[in-house]
Amino acid sequence: MDDSRSAIRAARLFDGVTAHDGPVMVLVDGGRITDVDLTGANPPEGVAVTDLGDVTLLPGLVDAHSHLVFDPSGPTEQQMVHDDDATVLARMREHAARALRAGITTVRDLGDRGYLALRLREEYADGALGPQILAAGPPITRGGGHCWYLGGEADGTEQAVAAVEARARRGTDLVKIMATGGMSTRGSDPGGAQYSLAELRAVTRTAHGLGLPVTAHAHAASGIADAVAAGVDGIEHCTFMTPSGVRMDPATVDAMAAAGTFVGCTVVKPRAGMPDEVLRTIEPYWENQASMHRRGVRVVCCTDAGINPHKPHDVLPGDLVYFASQVATNTEALVSVTSLAAESCGLAGRKGRVAAGYDADLLAVAGDPVRDIGAIRAVRAVHRAGLPAFREP
Repeated sequence: MDDSRSAIRAARLFDGVTAHDGPVMVLVDGGRITDVDLTGANPPEGVAVTDLGDVTLLPGLVDAHSHLVFDPSGPTEQQMVHDDDATVLARMREHAARALRAGITTVRDLGDRGYLALRLREEYADGALGPQILAAGPPITRGGGHCWYLGGEADGTEQAVAAVEARARRGTDLVKIMATGGMSTRGSDPGGAQYSLAELRAVTRTAHGLGLPVTAHAHAASGIADAVAAGVDGIEHCTFMTPSGVRMDPATVDAMAAAGTFVGCTVVKPRAGMPDEVLRTIEPYWENQASMHRRGVRVVCCTDAGINPHKPHDVLPGDLVYFASQVATNTEALVSVTSLAAESCGLAGRKGRVAAGYDADLLAVAGDPVRDIGAIRAVRAVHRAGLPAFREP
């Protein structure tokens, strides 16, 4: 056998854009896909074949909004303030492994402590088996602001610009800024802005000058509008909170569609026991996400994994099922966690497709998720850079 080459067979394919019925064979060499055969041909002589049987093969999923440092069942603020780096890193490895087992082969970490996600990124780059990690480092936030305990506090334009420059020196993949307050930090107001338009412009201009994209956490409608006007590349959550409730601003939505701004739709489901103020946001939130999708905004299904017990780091497949019920067709939902999510992370051409030249990050599921989106949870095998990461016995 030629040890550098391998082939993977399956019954069906969703290639990140289009579904294909009938047999599929993916040829892999050096961690990259070299060919995708849909004719039922035999593999080249000497190539080892893994036949996964009656499954649908897809690109590995991309979770474009996760927090590997957060323990879903733990007291987040206390852990981030008091746990040492070794403890947090061990937890992050467990979270990353859980994500990979669910078919999530790429994780964009949008808020860590002490740049620990960069350390984990390097472990996996050096050969340890884990998902591809993109890391923003500690999110930039006001002193005492949303997620202050991650260490990214910066007040005023000068400090915010210096924070961007520090992240560039550390080698982050992007910049995350908390344009508004958030729901998971005591004393923070998700309906209030944390930075002015001028400050957001300075951050975005500096980051783009250093070759880094910017994504902005933003719940408040005013903060979303300012972030879009500042030229950020993405808006996380995009809740459109106003003093009179959740109200989508059509002008801001049109501006996002025209600019190609990505919206990270962090899936939230109504649950018994939720505070009334949260429950009141959920129905209009989903109406707005669906409207933005219809109006041409690039809406990406993602998780905010780690923020509470309902958000373990393997939650993306289940969240995708709910997203499809609220926003998009099954095919569009699958696109949103494969090729579109990869594009939002700056990985178009490498991730999110089963096509020649792309990384051999592959997910096999029982059934056909194009017809029944729930099949995305029936994981049968996961390959990362061509190597088997999981296979059901």
